[in-house]
Amino acid sequence: MMIKIPVSRFATALALTLVVFVPANGQSTKEPKSAEPQALPLLIDGVAPDMLVDAQLKKQAYAALDRRDAAYEQLQTPEDLAAWQKRQRENLLAALGEFPERTPLNARVVGQREFGDYRMEKILFESQPGFFVSGSLYLPANAGPHPAVLMPCGHTPIAKAGDHYQRAAISMAKAGIAAFCYDPIGQGERRYFLKPDGQPAFPSTTDEHQLLGVGPILLGSNLARDMIWDGMRALDYLQSRPDIWGSRLGCTGVSGGGTMTSYLMALDDRIVAAAPACYLTGFRRLLETIGPQDAEQNLHGQITAGLDHADYVLLRAPHPVLIMAGTQDFFDITGAWNVFRQAKRFYTRLGFPERVELVEVDTKHELSPQMRETSARWFRRWLAGKDDAWQEPPFDVLPEKEVLCTPDGNVFHLPGARTYFDLQSERAAKLTGQRWLASRPPAEVLSKVRELANIRPLAKIPKLTAPEANEPPQRDGSPSHWVLLRNDEGTILPALLIRKGKSNGTVYLKIQGPSLPADHALVRLNSDDSMLVVEVRGTGLMQHSPTRTGYDAISGPDWPWTSEADLLGKSFVGLRTEDILACARYASETLNVGQPIVLLSTGETGVPALHAAALEPQLFTQVRIQHSLPSWAEVVANPHARNQQINAVFGALRYYDLPELAALVPPGKLKITDPADAGGAVKP
Repeated sequence: MMIKIPVSRFATALALTLVVFVPANGQSTKEPKSAEPQALPLLIDGVAPDMLVDAQLKKQAYAALDRRDAAYEQLQTPEDLAAWQKRQRENLLAALGEFPERTPLNARVVGQREFGDYRMEKILFESQPGFFVSGSLYLPANAGPHPAVLMPCGHTPIAKAGDHYQRAAISMAKAGIAAFCYDPIGQGERRYFLKPDGQPAFPSTTDEHQLLGVGPILLGSNLARDMIWDGMRALDYLQSRPDIWGSRLGCTGVSGGGTMTSYLMALDDRIVAAAPACYLTGFRRLLETIGPQDAEQNLHGQITAGLDHADYVLLRAPHPVLIMAGTQDFFDITGAWNVFRQAKRFYTRLGFPERVELVEVDTKHELSPQMRETSARWFRRWLAGKDDAWQEPPFDVLPEKEVLCTPDGNVFHLPGARTYFDLQSERAAKLTGQRWLASRPPAEVLSKVRELANIRPLAKIPKLTAPEANEPPQRDGSPSHWVLLRNDEGTILPALLIRKGKSNGTVYLKIQGPSLPADHALVRLNSDDSMLVVEVRGTGLMQHSPTRTGYDAISGPDWPWTSEADLLGKSFVGLRTEDILACARYASETLNVGQPIVLLSTGETGVPALHAAALEPQLFTQVRIQHSLPSWAEVVANPHARNQQINAVFGALRYYDLPELAALVPPGKLKITDPADAGGAVKP
């Protein structure tokens, strides 16, 4: 039995196609009464249409994680681990991109308070020129020098001024260890997106990270690169102080701070011991439960490269690592134990089983008092040589305003301050002058485009088939009906096939964007024309159900899948370009006896349509693109960019931008009209 699905979402995507049968005078014709599909399955191969892309990407991810786990099982000797560590470190650095050069910190103490057995200093330093980092340094009252622990904050609005971060740092200082808690990018005194009244423009700091995270992808990097660099420069600052024991440094943080702790302990050998909290779980359990998270937690190609959460711990072996996890945390506790088991096995083989441990506290996603106390004991043991059962005493914390390092609570108001967009725009400008595209032959350039966007040559893209295309016409005489285009890799694309007569006229392939302006220039089909209207991955029925809030409002409803694709080393531009090329070949062979076709694209599908036109121009007589992004450089520089992760290709701006790609399309084949800026507004 065929179950009917409401046509509203399908009709939204195909609505503009349905009016191609109406002439300019608006009068009725003898065309069919309706071009709507008669029925669509509620489930396709057992999967809801809006989860097809997710299912396909997760299948690839699980296969890659299986290969990684099988490779891990082959590690038997210290030499095996050393080779593994070298390879995984290279994979991690490749995904992050090259770190900035070390420049003067220009660090200064802007305030301090005494509290009997400890004191707090307010610190400002520049991790990059004009890029200020605000932090609080808590020191035991005695002269020192003291071991010190770096504390990157998790995703909280007020960051270092938050109650639990103050408590964690004060507790550490009372335990005899200095603690430096600093504001990450987009948090605390480093929030960029503010309303006129100075209040945050977004309810969550993770929203800000999502916006900041797209530009670095285009530059061949990740937001994590600059966040990690902040932490490394904070370690530089600690080592510069005579009252800090620079060879006895640790790192701990919860949630997003747990992420930064994991990265820092994996990459910076100055960290003697670490204690990441409420993060490590492994990509398998992450994908099986809550899915991909914030921009800095999704590194390009890391799943395909076999770089899993456990590797952040293995990269430290045999240095001490304490994994802190919450039983009820949304970062799955089973995954945390899986990470611990892999680490424990190898630490044991190296002869140091006591140097990796896990503490599970029956809490949710939080830095609980038990975690604070346990981590203080861990660092006392490994940094101060005091292996005891230290207990946290009661104490008070300061109001937020008394922890601020700046007059008005925002480092971007300081003289000479630069924003993250300033830094990324500067990087993009340097790359523009370094791109080798202009001096290379087109064939070499296009080969690099394929490599970056992960687009196979047409001959290697599996062919699409559609058994429904040969079904008899509908009973009302309509020449159109829906089809499901499929290939043997599991790709499924809903499409509307309009075939009015014998195919000796023009054949159009129309690629629908998820949200189209009402004034799109339509095509009038003549009696011998045909059209295939396709919903490529992430559009129409296959678009993740939008909520218009949170990440959906910033990164578009398909952000979980663009993140999954990025983790696999793919891009949605590449996936959609392959969809377009396969559909063009299908339309040409099915409707036009192998002749070229006209490609029509609107909205966010314009970027992949442009790639299709440049890479396989022989498929098309003409390519018409409307309301599409004109330049990736605009995404990097525009703070108001929205829903651009789906248009991003990792590292593309190192080699080419969209206008340069358009110039490679053969003359006369490409027509681009009414471009839309990075925020989605159509340019006048």
